[in-house]
Amino acid sequence: MVETDLNVLKDFPALAQNVHGQRLAYLDNGASAQKPRAVIDALSHFYETDYANIHRGVHTLSVRATARYDAAREAVRKFINAAHADEIVFTRGATESINLVAGSWGRAFLREGDEIVLTQLEHHANIVPWQMLREEKGIVLRVVPLEPNGDVKLEKIVAAMNKKTKLVSLAHVSNALGTVLPVAAVIQEAHARGIPVLLDGAQAVSHFPVDVQALDADFYVFSGHKIYGPTGLGVLYGKREILKTMPPYQGGGDMIASVTFEKTLYQEPPMRFEAGTPAIAEAVGLHAALDYVSALGFDKITAHEEALMKEGTELLSAIEGVRIIGTAPKKSGVISFVVKGIHPHDLGTILDEQGVAIRAGHHCAQPAMEAMGVVATARASFGLYNTSADLEALAAGIRKAQEIFG
Repeated sequence: MVETDLNVLKDFPALAQNVHGQRLAYLDNGASAQKPRAVIDALSHFYETDYANIHRGVHTLSVRATARYDAAREAVRKFINAAHADEIVFTRGATESINLVAGSWGRAFLREGDEIVLTQLEHHANIVPWQMLREEKGIVLRVVPLEPNGDVKLEKIVAAMNKKTKLVSLAHVSNALGTVLPVAAVIQEAHARGIPVLLDGAQAVSHFPVDVQALDADFYVFSGHKIYGPTGLGVLYGKREILKTMPPYQGGGDMIASVTFEKTLYQEPPMRFEAGTPAIAEAVGLHAALDYVSALGFDKITAHEEALMKEGTELLSAIEGVRIIGTAPKKSGVISFVVKGIHPHDLGTILDEQGVAIRAGHHCAQPAMEAMGVVATARASFGLYNTSADLEALAAGIRKAQEIFG
C-alpha cells in the first residue's frame, strides 16, 4: 500500500466521475495528464477578464495579457532553472520543439555526412524530424541499441560518437518503457568531444526536478499538457548563444523587427521563433500548472510516484501470465506490460469497462517495441494523483480480462 498519498484527488474535477459505472482510475498520464482546478480556473479567469492579443496593443487588456504571457515564460525559466527568460521558446508541444531545432539549427549547420546519435527507444518525434533532415541534407543517423531489459548503456552511447557527430538527441525518460537515461553523463561525454545535446524531457518534467544548467543541456524540450497544463503549448529551452545563431523557423507577425519588400529584419530569440499569435491562454494555464506542481514539491511527488512504481510492479508481477516489458534498473512513471493470450488493445477495452484508463499500442515508439520483441504493449503511466486504489483496480481488471479470455 502506497503510504505517500498526496491527497490531491479533490483538486482534479475529471477524476471525480465514474466510467461505465466504475470509479475512474486514470493511468494514461504518459499520453496526457488531467488538469487541476487551479489550471481550469486560471484559463477561465484569463478569458473572462484579461484576454487580448499581445505585444501589439497599447490598450489595457493587451497590456495585461502581455504581462501574463511574459510571466509564464519567466515561470518556465524558473521551473527548469534556465539562466535567462529569452532561452525559453514557446511552441505547440515537444514535437514542434524538436522539429524547430531540426528545421532551424539542423538545416543551417548540418552538412552531408554529418552524424546524429539517437537511441532505439526514442519517441517518433525524436526520430522522424531527423529522418526528414537526412533526406534533405544527407546526414547519417547512428542508433544506439537497447539492452534486453530496455536499458541504454552509457558506454554504447559514447561509442557511437565520433568526429562526424554533430548532435546527440535522446529522451530523458522513455515514454514506452519508463527507462531513465543517463543524460548527465551523456552530456558530459558529448561536451568533452565538442558535441551539443538535445534532451526530450516530455516524460521527465512531471516526475522529478529538471535543472538545465546543472545538466548543461544545449536544448531541452517538453509539453505543457503532460505536466497538468493545457494542450497546444510546448517549450524549447536552448542556450542563449545557440539560439542567437539559429535562423527563423517560421515567418510572420511578431517574429520580425521590420519588413520591407526588399528585406526583413528578425527579432532576437525567443521572439524570432514565435511567429503569429501564440497560445496565450495556454501559457497562462501552464504557469498555473507549474505553480501547482511547485507548491506540492518534487520531494513529495517523486517519492509518491516511486512508491506507486514499486507497488504496481509487484502487483503486476504477481499475476500469472503478465510480463513487464522494460525492467531497466532506473525507471520513472511507466509500467509497460503484456498479458499472455490477450492483445493489448483488447485488454485496454476490457479495462475501460472496469473504469481503468490505460494506453495500448506501440506508443509512438515502434523501434523500441521491435527491439523488445513485441508489436504493442499495455501501458500504465502514473501521475501525482494516482493511488493504491488505482493499482488495485488495474490488477483486478487484468484478472477480469483473463477470465473473459479463459
